[in-house]
Amino acid sequence: MTTPITFDLKPSTQPLPEADRAVALAEPGFGRYFTDHMVTIRWTEGRGWHDATLQPYAPIPLDPATMALHYGQEIFEGLKAYRRADGSIVTFRPDANARRFQRSAARLGMPELPVEAFVEAIDVLVAQDAAWVPSGAGQTLYLRPFMFATEVGLGINRPANEYLFMVIASPAGDYFAGGVRPVSVWLSTDYVRAAPGGTGEAKCAGNYAAAFLAQAEAVRHGCDQVVWLDAVERRWVEEMGSSNLYFVRGTGADARILTPRLTGTLLPGITRDSLLRIADDLGYPTEEFRITVDDWRRECESGAITEVFACGTASVITPVGSVRSADGAWTIGDGQAGEITLRLRETLVDIQTGRAEDRHGWLHRVA
Repeated sequence: MTTPITFDLKPSTQPLPEADRAVALAEPGFGRYFTDHMVTIRWTEGRGWHDATLQPYAPIPLDPATMALHYGQEIFEGLKAYRRADGSIVTFRPDANARRFQRSAARLGMPELPVEAFVEAIDVLVAQDAAWVPSGAGQTLYLRPFMFATEVGLGINRPANEYLFMVIASPAGDYFAGGVRPVSVWLSTDYVRAAPGGTGEAKCAGNYAAAFLAQAEAVRHGCDQVVWLDAVERRWVEEMGSSNLYFVRGTGADARILTPRLTGTLLPGITRDSLLRIADDLGYPTEEFRITVDDWRRECESGAITEVFACGTASVITPVGSVRSADGAWTIGDGQAGEITLRLRETLVDIQTGRAEDRHGWLHRVA
C-alpha cells in the first residue's frame, strides 16, 4: 500500500496585492500571469516521493548538467479549475489527468506519482490561490502539472534517479473571446508527430518541440493549425496540432459522430473521451474509426461529412472550417461552426461550470 504524501504548507508572505491581481484577471490571456504559489514533490531512487511542499512561486535553480536539459525526460498535463455561480471551485476529471500522467511517466522511464498525490497537489495549490480563479465568462484557472529529471550527469545508459514534480497555475481568458471561430488547417506530409512504438500517446515535451516546424509551415500557407497524418503511409488522418479531431456525418437526428481511434500514436485526450460520452448522452451514435485524406475530401465534397472539430483542454472545441494541402483545398460544410459542434461544446462547458447536471461524476470540488 502506498504511503500517503503529506504536504508542507509554506504560503507566501508577499502575495501579489489585490489591485494588481485584479488587473491580471481583467485580461488574463493565456500563460501570461502566474499565481502566488507552486507545489513541488521530489522523487529519489531508494527513497521514493518526499518533500511535498506548497511554496511561493519562484525560479528553479538547475545545474547545467541536469539530465532533463540534455535527454528530455519531461512530461506534463493540462487541466482547469472553474469558479461556479455559487462561488465554489471545481476541477474537471483530475483523476483522469493523473492516470494519463502515470502512463506518460511509464513510457519515459520515470516514476509514477500516485493518483491521490497528483489530485491533492492540485487541490492544495487551488485552495491556496483560490482568489486567482476568475469568475468572468469563459475564464478559468489553467493548471500545469509537470515532472522532469533533476539528476546531474551526462550518462545516457539509463533513466535518471532523481525527479521533480511541480504544479503551477495561470488564469486564462475565454479562448474564443469574440465568439467561436472556425480555423483553417494545413495537411502536413513532410513531417509527422509520432510513429508506431514512439511517444505519441505520452504527453511529453519532445512531442511539442517536434511539432513547431510543421506548425510554422501551416502558418506560411495561410492556415491556423497543422493536421498530422500517420507516419507510415502519410494518408491516415490523426490529430490537429495538439488536439484530437472529430468528424460529423449527416445532420440533425441522423448525425453520427466519429473520431480517429487510438493507435498508440495519438494522445488519449480527456476532452476526447468526455465528448464520446456526452455524444451518447445526447443520443448521437459514436464510432472510433480511421479516415484517409482522400476520403475526408471526398466526403466533404459530397456532403457526407458536414462538420469537423478539434478538442482539447485549452479551447474545449475548435471548429474546422477549411483544409489546405499541397494537392488542393476544400471547405467543410459552409465553413462555419456546425450545429452539433456548438451543441457538444455548450453541453461540456455547462457541465464544467455547473450549469448542467454532472451525470458522470466528473467534477471534483476543491473549495
